[in-house]
Amino acid sequence: MRKPHKALSRLSAAAVALVLTATACSSLNQGSGDQEFSGQTLTVAGTWDGGEGKAFRKVLDGFTAKTGAKVKFESSRATGVDDFAAFIRDKIKSKKAPDVAMVPQVGVLQQFAQKGWLEPLPPSVELEAARNFALVWQNYGSYRRVFYGLYFKASHKSTVWYNPKAFDKAEVLPPTDYDEMLRVGKKLSAAGYPAFSVAGKDAWPLTDWFENIYLAQAGPTNYAKLATNEIGWTDPTVVKALKTLGKLTNDQDLTAGGGTEALRTDLAESVEAVFGKKPKAAMVYEGDFVAGLIAGEAKKDVDKVANFFPFPKVDDGEAPVLSGGDAAVAMKDSKNKDLAMSFIEYLASPKAASIWAKEGGFLSPNINLDLDAYPNETTRKVAKSLVDAGEAVQFDMSDQAPGPFGGTPGQGEWQLLQDFVRDPSNPEATARKLDAAAAKAYLDASATGTG
Repeated sequence: MRKPHKALSRLSAAAVALVLTATACSSLNQGSGDQEFSGQTLTVAGTWDGGEGKAFRKVLDGFTAKTGAKVKFESSRATGVDDFAAFIRDKIKSKKAPDVAMVPQVGVLQQFAQKGWLEPLPPSVELEAARNFALVWQNYGSYRRVFYGLYFKASHKSTVWYNPKAFDKAEVLPPTDYDEMLRVGKKLSAAGYPAFSVAGKDAWPLTDWFENIYLAQAGPTNYAKLATNEIGWTDPTVVKALKTLGKLTNDQDLTAGGGTEALRTDLAESVEAVFGKKPKAAMVYEGDFVAGLIAGEAKKDVDKVANFFPFPKVDDGEAPVLSGGDAAVAMKDSKNKDLAMSFIEYLASPKAASIWAKEGGFLSPNINLDLDAYPNETTRKVAKSLVDAGEAVQFDMSDQAPGPFGGTPGQGEWQLLQDFVRDPSNPEATARKLDAAAAKAYLDASATGTG
């Protein structure tokens, strides 16, 4: 997978002039409801279904009200397809490519760009992105310095959620570093609450645990190198991070039931274990979407029953800020390119983000979105934390890797980290297995053009 560029050149004076000309007649700058695309139909594909799909349709309704265009949305999940890249590939083969795709992984975006499936975004969208997003989001939406993807929905994957009642009972405060978090965990356990409920059954939360520890310990330079296969998984920094993770999951004071119970627990169950009627643990690590599970699955008022603290720094490193997200891309085979670009420009606006923000279950990296658009104070704090991180944001490592290594149940990193949680006695052997699996996945991806 190609390493995202750390800096994009600023728009040249000529480009700025072009942008100002383009935006002067843009559908976003002519006032609301100009119905510029009345009678036309835009097709959009994404992964969202259920509540997320319903919320996104409200965003689409906002575009219809503004431009007059009808929008047809197709969810890959709703059709029973989990592999979004395969879903789009089949659409292209059958000559039914959508006008816009909401791509859920940065590695998939780069794969699509490499294959020539995407249309570069125009200067008007680039300027709107520059107004409303930190440069890091434009970098991750780019391939070989060409801007293809506008990040609309984001996640904050460096949040540790806790039950305030458990903290009060143990007379502890949120920790500021990793060692302190372990000490707090021991006090929580002594007060009757094992520190963490770990969601190991799903496997992908284990990759997020590892990535936060690795970024905090090894730093952003090594993180970027490991994410793009520039250093091997046998590197001492990997072994050190595995040892740190294993120390937590192998201790029943720190992980409810130890590694064995973690591997029986999915994410929803881990959230229930902390915020349900009979709490079995004091904390659960995962992203901002934990708030949605508390409000939805547990049917609780997030502001009343939960709080969070940033995933703490490890040793002398900085506290990590991991993210991911869904980016809007225009397909090369689109029959409505002007309409597609207008829609992506609309998604870059605070107005579009505010529609979903009000519905909940959403974070935007848009720096100009009013935080009051979010439905509760907890989500507002999470959103502010993500935006305030600015250029320090790093993208989910497994999302940047070929799917067989970083994103497939029962194989690659997912399976090997589950095996390690089951038996953390030999981190060096786990590192060698990870290295072999990564090497094969990147080699296969290079040979087939899918990485």
